[in-house]
Amino acid sequence: MPKGSPELTAARKEEIVNACEQLYQTMSFKEITLKEIGKVTSFTRTSIYNYFQTKEEIFLALYEREYERWNEELERILIDNELLTREELADKIASSISNRDQLLKLLSMNNYDMETNSRPERLVSFKRAYGESMKNMCRLLSKFCPEKSVQDIQNFIYVFFPFMFGIYPYTAVTKKQREAMKEADVDYVYQSIYEITNNCLLKLL
Repeated sequence: MPKGSPELTAARKEEIVNACEQLYQTMSFKEITLKEIGKVTSFTRTSIYNYFQTKEEIFLALYEREYERWNEELERILIDNELLTREELADKIASSISNRDQLLKLLSMNNYDMETNSRPERLVSFKRAYGESMKNMCRLLSKFCPEKSVQDIQNFIYVFFPFMFGIYPYTAVTKKQREAMKEADVDYVYQSIYEITNNCLLKLL
């Protein structure tokens, strides 16, 4: 365990996660190493092991933070509105997701390997944030779609949350991918994060 106050420990963990986030803007998961992360922190690479044992644990912490940020947006929808039509609810949820492109990018990765290479306590902490997003979605549906049964809401969750794993690959299309689709004569309609999510939500709601 690292020595120092809880505040220092929290600050250093945050710095490591921020470094990972910074690198993830221009590098892929495979390209990012603990050595690369160490280059953009204020302490040595070996010190990272005092806080995270693997690269996957750092990414899982970033993942957790993204869910926490999305939860804040979902909770604002719940608190700030008394009544919403299905169209308005779909719009607000889709807008909240369109602000979370990094969460969607993380969702499109191999989550199995990330979770496998993280300690149980790190995984539990992540699952709490993930689970809270599911609870928030259930709260939104219960409040704004009171006609939906418990089974209806559960069915929504088990369709929409898996759907989220595919949003990023279908919307963050590179020039190379566009050219390949054109060459393959695939007539694909490109949509924004908001558009593809809103369309899905309108059908599910």
